[in-house]
Amino acid sequence: MTVPYTLETGSAPCLSLHGDWTLDNYSWLLAAAQPLPGSIDSLDARGMTAMDTAGATVLLNLLGTEQLGRLASDAIGLSDERKALLIAVGKSVATQKSGPTSPPRQFGDSLARLGAYVVKGSAEILQFLSFLGLALATLFRLLPRPDRWRFTALIAQMHQTGLNAVPIVMLLNFLVGAVVAFLGATVLREFGATIYTVDLVAYAFMRELGVLLAAILLAGRTASAFTAQLGSMKINEELDALKVQSLNPMELLVLPRMLALLLVLPLLAWLAAMAGMAGGAVVAVATLDVSLARFIGIVQEIPLRHLLLGLSKAPFFAVVIALIGCLEGFKVGGSAQSLGEHTTSSVVQSIFAVILLDAIAALYFMEMGW
Repeated sequence: MTVPYTLETGSAPCLSLHGDWTLDNYSWLLAAAQPLPGSIDSLDARGMTAMDTAGATVLLNLLGTEQLGRLASDAIGLSDERKALLIAVGKSVATQKSGPTSPPRQFGDSLARLGAYVVKGSAEILQFLSFLGLALATLFRLLPRPDRWRFTALIAQMHQTGLNAVPIVMLLNFLVGAVVAFLGATVLREFGATIYTVDLVAYAFMRELGVLLAAILLAGRTASAFTAQLGSMKINEELDALKVQSLNPMELLVLPRMLALLLVLPLLAWLAAMAGMAGGAVVAVATLDVSLARFIGIVQEIPLRHLLLGLSKAPFFAVVIALIGCLEGFKVGGSAQSLGEHTTSSVVQSIFAVILLDAIAALYFMEMGW
């Protein structure tokens, strides 16, 4: 195989190209392309039989971007197509080398990003409040019109979101109750007060853990289901079909889901509290030498208001979970990726909102002395 180029030195150095400057000869071209001693005044391509992008890249590395751009336009024996190819490869490599350089991060950039997050979060909160107002307005408008109530949809959603969630809610709270009892017994044993493990478990599940764990489970299980259902309907243009038939999606889809959670979450929270205390009772009877009768007697001495305070948070959690799930479903675009993103967002937002509301309620109850 002949050499790919020859250099004619003199007063006007000229680089003559030979053979095929193609991908098949790429390794050979790279090995044969040695650095040139100086600048070139002209380029002779009459001996070149073929050239593609790979060969143009080797020639670019040999001559450099600036020199190749100067020589390509006046090259001897170089067709217009090959000139355009060399110029395009040169521009592409120059763009890749320069690239969009990101400026160094400064304190102001962090503040700008924080401000953007605050603005975005504020917009989402306002959007949720607007959606809440729309749902409540639709509910109050339908209350005096029993003929428009969707009993079938309500019962179906209660079965799906409530009855089907009973096993996982009770199992999780039973196990958490056992863990809390083990933890309390381990700490209180050092003070000789293991009997107060019963009070620890009872107070924790009556006031906080029962309703909180039930709400978090529904936030992950039900909010995602609502988003996926409504998002799929939007992708399939079923929501548009409902509007064409003069059917209100809020009345047909949102209210049955919100009312179903309003009815079932307090019941699930009560079952969760009972299951958590049952888990604590098993640990107390098995490891703390506390009889079942003694455990029940201590629990009965706890004022009922603690259980009522815990259950009073359930309706607020239910409304937030249902509306966030439905709102994210309505935001879904026309792709599966958008559906997945909004389903994930509904779960994250629901869990965050539930924990935030629980913290606010705990502070309020503490300040009120309840």
